[in-house]
Amino acid sequence: MVMHLDPRRLATLLAVHRYGGIVAAGDALGVSPSAVSQQVARLEAESGQQLVDRQPAGAVLTPAGRLVVEAAERIEAELTDTRRALAALAGEPSGTVAVGASPTLISGLLAPLAGRLVRSSPGLDVHLLQAEGEAAQRELRRGTLDLVLTETESAIGRTTPAGTRDVPVLDEPWLVVLPAHHPAPERLTDLQHATWLGAEPGHAADQVVQRAHAASGAATPLTHRYDDYTVALSLVAADLGVAVVPALAVPELLPDTVQVVVLPGLGTRQIVARHRTTGGAPGPATLAVLDHLLAAASG
Repeated sequence: MVMHLDPRRLATLLAVHRYGGIVAAGDALGVSPSAVSQQVARLEAESGQQLVDRQPAGAVLTPAGRLVVEAAERIEAELTDTRRALAALAGEPSGTVAVGASPTLISGLLAPLAGRLVRSSPGLDVHLLQAEGEAAQRELRRGTLDLVLTETESAIGRTTPAGTRDVPVLDEPWLVVLPAHHPAPERLTDLQHATWLGAEPGHAADQVVQRAHAASGAATPLTHRYDDYTVALSLVAADLGVAVVPALAVPELLPDTVQVVVLPGLGTRQIVARHRTTGGAPGPATLAVLDHLLAAASG
């Protein structure tokens, strides 16, 4: 029996494998779960094998499914290499650019950008790495990172080391996050009797929290400590106090127990992209990614 596998359906099976289920794959591909199921069913009919074991916890590949996915990944890699080669022939910037940033900046700004560049600029291969503080600065000096995104109020953001340059990328508002049952404040003094959560010393939010806490006139000291905005949101959701976080840290779907407000006096968080200015850096690929980053931030 001669099998005819439609290669266009392989991307659907890859998505099911990578995202762990029919529904999640549909979300990633921008189609309905029914459409994903239909594509997988047709691929199974073409192969004559069951490729996916549908379980309550998600979809698991069968041995035949793993075999097909491995082939799909090889085809995907070949197509990616071909697109990059074509981009180079067309004179478009090409190469690998390693970008280090905090989880908030990766999830809110860089990951969507990298996803778009795969489709719009195949010559650019963006590698995202979670790297912050002195560790990120060290990797930038070593050349293992080409760009580092950081806040100007962070420990490494307050001064620009020799041999590097900071490019302003984004100004985003600081926001107050508080339990949903709390009356919505209109000014910081409305939070005079609230319990304030503190940020770790040296963290970009620390200075902002200190200023907001003082401006509110709160008599109680800062309690708890967070150096991750997800942790801050969890503490607020548990009714342990109010926190200050940047806009990018606020998810689209907030828990019912949390509210977010904009208050005067908090200011903005400035994000900069730092790159080397020595040894031929930044190269064309780094400059191209930086241009795309600035366009994405302005949007």
